[in-house]
Amino acid sequence: MGIRVYETALGQQYCCDCLEYMAEMPAASVDLVLTSPPYALHFQKEYGNASQRNYVKWFLPYAHQIKRILKPTGSLVLNIGGAWTPGSPLRSLYQFRLLLSLCDEVGFRLAQEFFWHNPAKMPAPAEWVNVRRIRVKDSVEYIFWLSTTDDPKADNRKVLVPYSKDMERLIVRKISPTRRPSGHNITAKFSEDRGGAIPGNLIISGNNESNSNYIKASKESGKKIHPARFPAELPRFFIQLLTDQNDLVMDPFSGSNTTGAVAESLGRRWLSIEIDRKYAEDSGIRFEEAVSRDIAKADGRRKPARQMKLLNLDGQQSLIGDDETAAS
Repeated sequence: MGIRVYETALGQQYCCDCLEYMAEMPAASVDLVLTSPPYALHFQKEYGNASQRNYVKWFLPYAHQIKRILKPTGSLVLNIGGAWTPGSPLRSLYQFRLLLSLCDEVGFRLAQEFFWHNPAKMPAPAEWVNVRRIRVKDSVEYIFWLSTTDDPKADNRKVLVPYSKDMERLIVRKISPTRRPSGHNITAKFSEDRGGAIPGNLIISGNNESNSNYIKASKESGKKIHPARFPAELPRFFIQLLTDQNDLVMDPFSGSNTTGAVAESLGRRWLSIEIDRKYAEDSGIRFEEAVSRDIAKADGRRKPARQMKLLNLDGQQSLIGDDETAAS
């Protein structure tokens, strides 16, 4: 079932082909699959990506296995970016074809679509945006929340956001029942304090983490920084919305393992798979940094809260976070 690269108290990182790994997993064993597979970009990337023409055919075998291993209450959260048609200032339809195939052929339900707005996106493609100036910057990516049944586990009370100033004033002075021109009936319950506002399906988060702990630690240790990371806010939102403590979160295309690191911080069990050996090994730096903080807090007098066992591909093992801390 693949080579286990490292593990923590809550999760494991494997290096292998995720399709082969999932085929050996028991059915209905995962609460949430949250992933961002390689996009169907025009130019081939070093981390591998299928072409627009072949993308649906390439991804469907993975989708069938994901559906099989998900619990009836589980969800698939799929982040997939758009693409431009090669040689033309027109958008590709590959992500919509994929969505239709996931629902019509695999049997997923579309629970809701989300949009990730990345203000830090570069203006591209250069030919249409910067040179000819006939298109604008593409700064939104799709996130499809899919489920195996009509009623997956979800609770939006776990992802409430602060009220606006207007809503805070409304809670204080209350509201009289009224009917809006749109037809919505506004009752006194509208001004009740419920702990926060229900968020929308637009997630705004830049992906320019140049000063993050992951980036700093990678540079200091000489490890290669993964070129296609998504911000921690994305997995954090969906893990909180769709899972409970100790649920199992899986990322079959884990890259730098943002999903696993966020799942660990939220008390969820996690399983991450990455086919590239170097990326799989280097992603452990996210957990080494967290364990180091625990060691500093412990001040050498007791064991830190977290431990990380490095299972190197040559068979050697070391434990980060024990009383006899070994170097990775």
